[in-house]
Amino acid sequence: MLRVKIFGAGSIGNHLANASRQLGWDVTVCDVSETALNRMREEIYPTRYGTWDPAIQQCINDNAPQGGFDLIMVGTPPEHHLSLAMQALAEDPKAIMVEKPVCEPAMNLAQKLCSEAGNTKLFVGYDHVVSRAVTAACQHLTDNVLGKIHWIDVEFREHWKGIFAAHPWLSGPSDTYLGYWQRGGGASGEHSHALNLWQHLAHVCQGGRVSEVDAQLVYEEHDQGTYDSQCMLNLQTESGLVGRVVQDVVTFPPSKRAVVHGELGSLQIVIGYKPGCDAVILRMGDGAAETTEFPKTRPDDFIQELQHIAAHLDNSAPESPISLARGLDTMLVVAAAHESDSQSRRMQLDYETGYVLEAIAPCPPKTEPNATPNRRCA
Repeated sequence: MLRVKIFGAGSIGNHLANASRQLGWDVTVCDVSETALNRMREEIYPTRYGTWDPAIQQCINDNAPQGGFDLIMVGTPPEHHLSLAMQALAEDPKAIMVEKPVCEPAMNLAQKLCSEAGNTKLFVGYDHVVSRAVTAACQHLTDNVLGKIHWIDVEFREHWKGIFAAHPWLSGPSDTYLGYWQRGGGASGEHSHALNLWQHLAHVCQGGRVSEVDAQLVYEEHDQGTYDSQCMLNLQTESGLVGRVVQDVVTFPPSKRAVVHGELGSLQIVIGYKPGCDAVILRMGDGAAETTEFPKTRPDDFIQELQHIAAHLDNSAPESPISLARGLDTMLVVAAAHESDSQSRRMQLDYETGYVLEAIAPCPPKTEPNATPNRRCA
């Protein structure tokens, strides 16, 4: 039985606590707010899961037990993620899992956490890439059924009214980090599952990491700050693989899907194909589409994620697709996206510089010695 500690008694903390208990783990949840702990115990947890689990221990952060934990999970607003992860490192757990997005676009402490991780394994909560549907889809890609890959397209278009319906104690975006892109909110941060899935699929297709980012964002202002309601990315990897990511918080009904197109056919992953079900749709050439459904519940997302982490605690385990490095790769692209929109320039990423803003720079102008003029515009 694993012993786990969870920072944050909000929505994600409840999901992680329930998933941990479903796996029979010992759970301690801590928060800076007694109100949040009470709301977890009296409202959120029993409403979602039927009844409060008295085996879950609760405490204020300052009184939280230190040491002896196998896994420490951070489920707070993003601006606190990395400072709490650094604090957790001092307890020497086997692993730390930080919820997505891993940090703010400023990337503060990102490289420091990487450098000081030591023997502790670090993960980021991009649970979609370890779901049953995505795992099955990736097996098709590993088997090279599509031949040469032409492009990858991922979209997570979902109005965030569903988020606020699940968080009735919030009146709107300005009440939380979601309404501030600099704090890791907005479409670029909240729906960065899409970008992370694109990057994961690119790795599976042997495309490498994202090397260039061309972005356009739509920003919305409120009394307290600014968030991006739409985030559109054109991406290119180190090997030249190209594609697109679209994330927004305005679309209803939602559309969450990924498409990989190759010379022999196409593969589609549909999140929420129908209620309680994801799907993988494979179509070879002009043949009929083959659809495989993957039933699931919302708790399943987190149970599967924690099972994956538990299976990767051993030092002999392969690199995880939800490793800290993968999560920081995603946040570096998010940071580059905001910079790209700000400068109206395509940006390039230098991973050798580390997970810092200095790794992002404008791409040099493309030169075409024998360029043909566009006669339609002449």
